[in-house]
Amino acid sequence: MEFIRPNINLDFVGKRKVSVLLSAAVILIGLLSLTFKGGPNYGIDFAGGTLVQIKFEQKTTAGDIKAGLKGLELGSVVVQQFGDEPNEFLVRAQKSSAELEGISQGISGKLEESYGKGAVEVRRAEMVGPQVGKDLREKGIMAIVYAMIGILFYVTWRFEFRFAVGAILALVHDVLITLGVFSLFNMEIDLPIIAAFLAIIGYSLNDTIIVYDRIRENMGKHSKDGFVAIVNRSINETLSRTILTSGTTLMVVAALFIFGGGVIHSFAFALLIGVVVGTYSSVFIASPLLIFWDERRAAKLEAKGDQV
Repeated sequence: MEFIRPNINLDFVGKRKVSVLLSAAVILIGLLSLTFKGGPNYGIDFAGGTLVQIKFEQKTTAGDIKAGLKGLELGSVVVQQFGDEPNEFLVRAQKSSAELEGISQGISGKLEESYGKGAVEVRRAEMVGPQVGKDLREKGIMAIVYAMIGILFYVTWRFEFRFAVGAILALVHDVLITLGVFSLFNMEIDLPIIAAFLAIIGYSLNDTIIVYDRIRENMGKHSKDGFVAIVNRSINETLSRTILTSGTTLMVVAALFIFGGGVIHSFAFALLIGVVVGTYSSVFIASPLLIFWDERRAAKLEAKGDQV
């Protein structure tokens, strides 16, 4: 099935400088947000602490819940509404303890003093120690790093080193933009989000490899056209496949984001951003980077020729 006619010739590579500047600006905004906020907003998985999901029988607010918890030694406490339920909240406490049941009972007992007995239902309770959180954070980062290194070796073996560099830079671009969006919206980074980042890397790489494979094929068929024309031809020839794949994936991820509920809301949001950015980078970042590499190599050879 083709949504785009085969002989279309849109000038994608002609916009390569604009696209690189646009991506650099978006990444810079994200990095500035991370800097001003002191780094990512880590969830319980990585920062450590206690999380309790509570449902109330009556309408209430986060401020009233925090007021009701006064007197408990929980350290820093954050209360936020959970999902679309108006009376369901997450209580995040800095303190963690081996007696998780005791903490959750203490929270529910304290709140029942304000809301009445039986008016508070603890639906979920989780606890992660600070050292465990640190270990999980380090392992999550290393999982992404190892994935990048493996991709570098694979693409170098499958194509050429310049293709591998282009693919890795495009993947770093995708992860940084997604991380920046999470920082701007003050969303938490936890283990499911690391899984989403790895999924984004795999999806974006697959799309990039399709274009790269067509570039390599066209380098043999149309070598006289010049490398810029070959890259642009290859992007156009795979455009229908890119739109079809990305469109169907977006529909599934959007359904998860809208109907999946609060538990997977952040995970689906990360995938939603990642699919959009990954598709963009395959067309406007990964392939044009090959042109920049080729132009730089040609300039070096020309400079050496002038010296001789």
